[in-house]
Amino acid sequence: MGVPEPADPVMDREEADRALARLGAEHKAVESSLLALQDHAGRRLLEGTELTGATRGRWAEAEERVTALWAHFEAFTALLQQARELRARRRWPTPAELAELTELLTGPSVTLPALPAHRDERDGEGERPAAAEQRGGGERLRPDELVERMNGWYARALDVIVAADAVWSALPARMDLLSAELRRTRSLAHSVGVRPGEHPAGDDLERITAGLTALRAEVVSDPLAFWTPAASASSAPGGGRPDTSRYDREARALDDVRREIEAVLDVRQDAERRLTVLRDVLSRADRTLTEARQARGEVLAKIAASEVPAVSGPPTALHEQLAAAADYRRRAQWHRLSPLLDRLEERAEDELVRARESLTAVTAPLAVRAELRGRLDAYRSRVTRHGMAEDPLLVERYDAARRILWSAPCDLRAAEYAVRRYRQAAMEVLVPRQADAEHRTGAEARTDARPGAEPPRAAAVEREDHGAGA
Repeated sequence: MGVPEPADPVMDREEADRALARLGAEHKAVESSLLALQDHAGRRLLEGTELTGATRGRWAEAEERVTALWAHFEAFTALLQQARELRARRRWPTPAELAELTELLTGPSVTLPALPAHRDERDGEGERPAAAEQRGGGERLRPDELVERMNGWYARALDVIVAADAVWSALPARMDLLSAELRRTRSLAHSVGVRPGEHPAGDDLERITAGLTALRAEVVSDPLAFWTPAASASSAPGGGRPDTSRYDREARALDDVRREIEAVLDVRQDAERRLTVLRDVLSRADRTLTEARQARGEVLAKIAASEVPAVSGPPTALHEQLAAAADYRRRAQWHRLSPLLDRLEERAEDELVRARESLTAVTAPLAVRAELRGRLDAYRSRVTRHGMAEDPLLVERYDAARRILWSAPCDLRAAEYAVRRYRQAAMEVLVPRQADAEHRTGAEARTDARPGAEPPRAAAVEREDHGAGA
């Protein structure tokens, strides 16, 4: 019966030396990583902070892994020391020693101490049976399996530490800057009378203050709740970025409030000028309405049978609001003054336009009378130039029109009819006289004789009449 061959071939001296050197390099790398993890600033912050939420659970798991890592590293160190002592016995190891080295370097030669099961080895009802048996009686691994396990645990623990440290490095510093800006904005708001309960911006400042305070407490106690892992799987621990969405919302809200308060501050600096302009606009509106009321009385006295629109009284409500605006300025209530001035400026301009339209509507009959007077005088001037001013018909109709236009009350309908009759009479007198005085050519005479053709002089008088009417 032959001797059974080993599962793995026995290494020769050079292979054993190379395997031992490789194992020593891995041991050194693991030691450096564990020492760096021990001194990591994020680890110290996690250990010294009262954690809550997701961070509390993940850090508890990471601490278990770190404890297990050191226990595994001690077993790894013991194995390496044993292998080095075996190799140092003689320069040329015996076959038995080479077999033992092969077993140490490639076989399940690492015996681990009993450790509590990790979270990834538990189910809803407790530990997995196989894991419990292994951890209760001590687990045996090959060196390469041990290194692979330690690398995985190290990466998971480092991922928690790096993520928490990244959040603590990014958000608290930014929140400190935002808090300083919030204090300056609150001070500015207080100086212009923007206070909670009196102005919406004051209520917004209170909400932002409370929101930042709560956000800072959550970031400090549960930083991993503000960590967004990388979308794609990454071999590097800590892949991802801090979630700043809540901070960004508060920062935008503070910007909006600051702009609103700056607008109120602009109102304070420009309030007196705007009040002066408003007083001037309302004063002009009052004067225009007064003029319209006086003109209405004149129209009623001088123009007969005319519908004259009524003129409203002064804008009392606007004057009361203007007085309230002046009072807000004296009491430095800029947050109330700002919207009131905006409304007053719009309504005051509308009031001035309304007053001017009222004056125009009231004085329209007087404008019509003035136009008729001008047309009558223009017609008489033309008649005089042609030497027909003493014509009895023209004198009669001119006197009739003038009596109506220069009497009070003036009947505009009758006056317009009288002016039109005078114009017609002037055309009847001037056109035949002009036809007798001028000698037209045969072509011009034939043109004038066509049915429907207007006499040239009549057309000329018509154009002059239109010019006078304009």
